[in-house]
Amino acid sequence: EFRGAEKEYLLAFENYRRGENNNAILNAVKAFESAMKIICSGLGYEYDKDRATAKALINILKQNSFFPSYLNNHMDELRISLETGATTIRNKIAGHGQGASVQETEDMYVEYVLNLVAANIIFLYKIYRKKKTEEH
Repeated sequence: EFRGAEKEYLLAFENYRRGENNNAILNAVKAFESAMKIICSGLGYEYDKDRATAKALINILKQNSFFPSYLNNHMDELRISLETGATTIRNKIAGHGQGASVQETEDMYVEYVLNLVAANIIFLYKIYRKKKTEEH
């Protein structure tokens, strides 16, 4: 079910290994967004398949009580962390054309994004599996 997100994350890690740091950030954030889209589809939550952002997807999960209510504040903080962390790094460093001068992205930014995204994909996946098990 999560093969698409897994493929994007593994590509991000491979990008990082090859020194393609901007692409690593792009693919890591894609993996996170893909994981949330998979969860929304798997649980029947409606979302815009073409335009849903990480922010919108987290809000959809929250609105559908995907998380236990005691985690709502944490998830708000996670959303803020991702908006100001992974997605901001992607947008500022890797998400747009660099212009005339070459922009190098330091490894520490890529490592941060890879770790942040991986930890949260695993967390979301475990909640999802629990919800799917409870449905049956």
